[in-house]
Amino acid sequence: MSTAVTTPAKDLTKQAPASPRTRVGGYAILSRMADKGRATLAGTNGEYHFNCPLDNFLFGFKGVTGEQVKQLLVAGASDGEIAAWLDTHGTPKTTAEIKAWSDQVEAANPYNDPEKRDWFVEQTSKLGFDASKVTLFDWLEADDLATFRQ
Repeated sequence: MSTAVTTPAKDLTKQAPASPRTRVGGYAILSRMADKGRATLAGTNGEYHFNCPLDNFLFGFKGVTGEQVKQLLVAGASDGEIAAWLDTHGTPKTTAEIKAWSDQVEAANPYNDPEKRDWFVEQTSKLGFDASKVTLFDWLEADDLATFRQ
């Protein structure tokens, strides 16, 4: 990495990671994943987990591992540098494929997956949502807000 200054870790015991909707290099999830990874390395991840199922949507799409990305984070890579690395590693993807994947994952609703439905209903009901009408990203953002609301 050509990083002159290490990207600082957020204290996720005091603030939420980036929204999963934030796109860097076209990739949804990337900025949130990086925030959680940096915080994990710094010991400030709180209840957030790096290399979780959400992060693995991105890793699986690109055919890379959490351990590979962790090494970028250890080296101080910025979100943009991680996106550039993803562009040249793992499974090759076109800009159109990245956009289509990001759009699809942003619109995903676990309620529509029988294996995840009960879990999603349980999680969304805590915030008063109808699980059949919200996306995973809607729930994550609302959960972040509820966690850090004083």
